[in-house]
Amino acid sequence: MAGHSQFKNIMYRKGAQDKKRAKIFTKIIRELTTAARISSDPEANPRLRQAILAARNANMPKDTMERAVKRGAGGEDTADYVEVRYEGYGPGGVAVIVEALTDNRNRTAGEIRAAFTKHGGNLGETNSVSFMFDRVGLIRYPKSSINYDTLFEAALEAGAHDIVSSDKSFEIECTLEDFASVRDGLMAKFGDPESAELIWKPQTTAPVDEEKGASVLKLIDVLEDNDDVQTVFANFEMSDEVMEKLASGK
Repeated sequence: MAGHSQFKNIMYRKGAQDKKRAKIFTKIIRELTTAARISSDPEANPRLRQAILAARNANMPKDTMERAVKRGAGGEDTADYVEVRYEGYGPGGVAVIVEALTDNRNRTAGEIRAAFTKHGGNLGETNSVSFMFDRVGLIRYPKSSINYDTLFEAALEAGAHDIVSSDKSFEIECTLEDFASVRDGLMAKFGDPESAELIWKPQTTAPVDEEKGASVLKLIDVLEDNDDVQTVFANFEMSDEVMEKLASGK
C-alpha cells in the first residue's frame, strides 16, 4: 500500500491555486451554500462536512463560513446552482476534466469552450475523456504531524486501499463508495486532514515537453480562474526539471 505520489502534477497545480485566496473563497462559499440546502447539519450531510473542511483548510474566517451555510439553509441565496462536468483535450493530447457549479449552463459552457479553443485544446462531449480516469477519494495528512506506521494501520482498518508518499504529505486513496467512512474514521483518530476530496485519477499519463507543458498550465490557469469552475483535473506528466522551470518562470 505504499509508493511514490502519482499526483505530483495535480499537487503542483494545487499549490499554485492556493495562492488565489479570494478566488478560492468564492468557490468554497458557493459550495457551502449549495450543500447547506440539503441540510445544515454537517453530521447528516457529508457534502456539507466536506465543504466545511475545505473552508477550514483554506483558513476561511468562521463567520464567513457560517454566513454561507445560513444563507443556503435559509433559502436566501436564490441562485439555482447545478453541477456540470466538461471534458476535452488540451495541448499535446492531454485529457482534461472540468467540474463546475453554475447558475447558467449556457454561459459557463461558452466560456469553457472558448478557453479550450483559445489555448490549443478542444472541448468534447460528456464521457469523451472520463473513461481514462477513475473516480476515487484522496485524503492527505502532512508528514510532520503523523507517523506512517500508525496512519497505515488506521487507513487499512478504515477501508483505504493505498497510501502514497509525496514530498510533504501522506496521501490515502480509497474508493468512491468508501470515501466518507475512511475520511471520518481518520478524522476521528488524527483530526482534520490537510485535504479530503473526490478526484479524477488518471489511469495513464500523457508526457508533455516544456512547450506543451506551458500551454497546458496556461489552459488550466484560465479554467481555474473562472468563478463557475470548482476543480480541474488533467492527465499530463512533466519531468521535475520542466515543472520547476515553468514554476520559476525561467
